[in-house]
Amino acid sequence: MDMEDPAKKELIKRRHFSLRLNLLFFCTFLLFSILIVRLALLQFVEGKRYSEEETNRTITSHAIPPIRGNIFTRDNYPIAISVSTQSLYYTVDSSNRNKDAVIELARQLEQAFALNGDTTLKAEEIIKLMDVGYDLNKNKTKDASFYSIPRKIKGDLSQEEVAFFSWHRDDFKGIDIQEESIRQYNDKIRIAVQLTGYLKQFSGARNTNGLKFYQEKAKSTDPTEKYLDNEYVGFDGIEYMYQEELRGKNGVKTYPVNAEGKIVGPVKLTRPEKGQTLYLTIDKDVQLTAQDAIVSHINYIKTPGRDRYTYAPYATTGYAVAMEVDTGNVVAMASMPDYDPSVWYGGLTDEEWNSILLYYRNGTISDVPADWPNPKDRAKHPSSLVYLGSTIKPLTVLLGLQEKLITAGEIYNDRGSTSFGKDKTTISNSDGRAWGPLNAVSAIARSSNTYMIDMIGLRLYSRPGGLDVWDSYMKQFGLGVLTGSGLLGETAGVAEYKNEAQKASSQSALARAAWGQMGKYTTLQLAQFTAMLANRGKRMKPQFVEKFETFDGQPVRKTEPEVLNEVQFPKEYWDTIQRGMEQVNKQGFDGFPHTVATKTGTSTQSVAGKDVDNAVFIAYAPAEKPKLAIAVVVPEGGFGSYGAAPIARKIFDAYDRSIGLTGTPNPNAGQ
Repeated sequence: MDMEDPAKKELIKRRHFSLRLNLLFFCTFLLFSILIVRLALLQFVEGKRYSEEETNRTITSHAIPPIRGNIFTRDNYPIAISVSTQSLYYTVDSSNRNKDAVIELARQLEQAFALNGDTTLKAEEIIKLMDVGYDLNKNKTKDASFYSIPRKIKGDLSQEEVAFFSWHRDDFKGIDIQEESIRQYNDKIRIAVQLTGYLKQFSGARNTNGLKFYQEKAKSTDPTEKYLDNEYVGFDGIEYMYQEELRGKNGVKTYPVNAEGKIVGPVKLTRPEKGQTLYLTIDKDVQLTAQDAIVSHINYIKTPGRDRYTYAPYATTGYAVAMEVDTGNVVAMASMPDYDPSVWYGGLTDEEWNSILLYYRNGTISDVPADWPNPKDRAKHPSSLVYLGSTIKPLTVLLGLQEKLITAGEIYNDRGSTSFGKDKTTISNSDGRAWGPLNAVSAIARSSNTYMIDMIGLRLYSRPGGLDVWDSYMKQFGLGVLTGSGLLGETAGVAEYKNEAQKASSQSALARAAWGQMGKYTTLQLAQFTAMLANRGKRMKPQFVEKFETFDGQPVRKTEPEVLNEVQFPKEYWDTIQRGMEQVNKQGFDGFPHTVATKTGTSTQSVAGKDVDNAVFIAYAPAEKPKLAIAVVVPEGGFGSYGAAPIARKIFDAYDRSIGLTGTPNPNAGQ
């Protein structure tokens, strides 16, 4: 076999390699040539078009409101719950301001809703909800709102509607689906309605005087902080006071859209942070007992045929607050009558507004009118802010002892009435009763007006600056100052002794104030004052929330007791007033298994030229180791012992059953 020449073989290899190398260079040259030509086309031929597309492409951001936190009682009973739902929103921007197109969109939405089973939402209503400033006939209706704010077209979408609008999203320019929450209040029983508060749309909140918090929020440009106009926010009570905790934080949905409003890129989503869950200090059973006790007792004292001490035909409202002595925790706050807070959702009709006008405010912290529909009739009856009456007398005696105006054992002969001033103004005891010899303890027990006037009021007047001393004691005990509750709309009360001093004299002011006719204070103030008597000098901040948790149940924080101010008096002074309070006669406490310290009050005031009697009652128990303080006010309820005390007894029993006045629940309490 002939062998090939090695040199010839090597030459052939080199030729093949050279051919392949040339082919590679040619292919590379061809590819680079194509790339250069393509770049030239992009820059010089297609560049203008892409530049225009990029210019017309915008990044759209939408704030996603979080799910609002829930509110429960201390014993885990729901008061206000948020339910997640899907809602359809419309946003006006520079790409969809054509009137014809907007009107056509409204008509298309009507057809879309009808196609998916809702024939009630018509184009006329839809264009109103779109808030573009004109109707279907292009007639101007009002100035349009801010264009960048989404408007809710429909909430609580059905699954069919969610699927339809998600699939056809590009067919409805400016339309978007957002998850949000609907507030649901307990539809079985109403629990502390006015304390809980209610929600209204942010558009109303930011334009409401007194709600500076929302006015500041309206200025925010941060999408994580921004409130939406049609978002529901707290307007009163706990819903307002803890708005930030309950609301959580916005999520943000961002996506690029072209000039036609179509999404042309990936959607970026930052999920919202759900609001916190609040567990109130309110106990469900104690609260419901307080509410029911007020309503049933008012019905009882209004019934014809009662004796003159019990019969109160014009009583229409009642208020009660129960506060734990050592913590300030409010376990019951009842303002009756109450109402259904769900009526606020979606806006109120005139009829609905008139139906809740007298009930939506919290009468335990503010001045709420009597429940008389006719304004002329209403003006003839007292509001929730009444004189505290004889419930002031333990503090009057305490002041007298501390200021050395009296001693505990000093005897005073009560003749049933006393006079003061140049005109010999005469003040009598209730029913003109002459009690004879009294000391500090029996003066409280018998509720002697004359003792308080002669022994303390007039003696204090004889000292320089006596009225200022009185005012100082009132404020130290929380009367005439805010309680520190933080609740919106709380009043500090009315210290009428100052007006009386200017109008008449300091002598008249102190003589009348000493037995409770110169100061109008709220039920919460009276409860705080009573707790201060019970714990002997500590004015506790009223607490309404026991703990905060995340939406999924992780602990955030607990509230701690807070002492607002403290007074130091000798033990024997506290013992003196407590012995007097233990001996006060009151109705409804027969068989009560604990020693209770109480003070009744029948506060008389002039309304529309007529004197009316308001029933007021304060109490704490067990007296030897106080756990709970209660204040009850029934305007125009007559005598405090008859018109208010039985309500307090039922509240004590309910607390004893649920929590225990001695620390252990007693299921048989009140049975």
